[in-house]
Amino acid sequence: MKTRITLKKIASEFGVSISTVSKALKGSHEISEEVRERIQAFADFYNYKPNNLALQLRNQKTSVIGVIIPEIVHHFFSTVIDGIEQYANKRGYNVMVCVSNESYEKEVLNFNVLTNGSVDGLIVSVARGTQKNKKYNHFEALIKDEFPLVMFDRIIESIECDKVIIDDVGGAYNAVEHLIEIGSKKIALLTTQDYITVGSLRKEGYLKALKNAGLEIDESLIYKINDSENLYEQIKKVFNSKNQPDAILAVNEIYAANALIIAKERGLSIPNDIAIIGFTSGLISEFTSPPLTSVVQHGYLMGEHAAELLINRIEHISPTEYQKEVISTNLKIRKSTFIEN
Repeated sequence: MKTRITLKKIASEFGVSISTVSKALKGSHEISEEVRERIQAFADFYNYKPNNLALQLRNQKTSVIGVIIPEIVHHFFSTVIDGIEQYANKRGYNVMVCVSNESYEKEVLNFNVLTNGSVDGLIVSVARGTQKNKKYNHFEALIKDEFPLVMFDRIIESIECDKVIIDDVGGAYNAVEHLIEIGSKKIALLTTQDYITVGSLRKEGYLKALKNAGLEIDESLIYKINDSENLYEQIKKVFNSKNQPDAILAVNEIYAANALIIAKERGLSIPNDIAIIGFTSGLISEFTSPPLTSVVQHGYLMGEHAAELLINRIEHISPTEYQKEVISTNLKIRKSTFIEN
């Protein structure tokens, strides 16, 4: 089987520019007949096929941007979409949203649907399945085709594109620091599996805060939750352990809310017996009883920044180097950690 040939390879073979090859294959009279014939014969021999995606990008503009998120029910992602849409509309773009359902296969399918000429660029938060199996071919293909791409929240460091992330390390650090300030000594961490980038970064912030406070790092207080299994049963292990924590930092509000429910079922007083903090200040955190102290992630702002980076890239007004923006967090203190004197 002959090797797949590209414009770049043909250009290298003949010592000419990619533009010259493109013109020769189109029969342009700007290129001499001899060179045209040689390039066309070489392309025919290797069964060269034009890259339809690249042609579409050069020849048409949809004024639509695609967004792929892992799940739609998460408050954080809904606020990001809101920020993307509001900013994009101001710039004259519409938004098309797809959901990967944390699946690598569904993410790839979404890529194929959206990059067939439907959108001018993509904003993506990487699915858990993709991070787990480390298959990034679909991202690499976009970069190779110079298709505008922005990653947000969950990113792949090795993929060269614009990125917008939360200061996950700083957010976790500040949360643990707050727990220490209210007198917590044994702080448990409810985190994701290690291959989830945001969970790994929040664990880093948790460990850094404990170390800086001179507290012992107890690995038995770190619980890695598998989202494909029963969350309630997994989090219940924290309360069944002989090594009982006096505080919990959860890397999302779903974990935090489950911990709160179980603590109340066990008759624990919150925050006097156990204080709880979660990431994402959504409706769940606001309306639990007591309301949960939360690390505020500013999803709307993240969405605005992601849309701005993408549209600037689409319209060729971005810096040559890819940008990586970091959105700061803040702590919203509610009754799950507020101890009255």
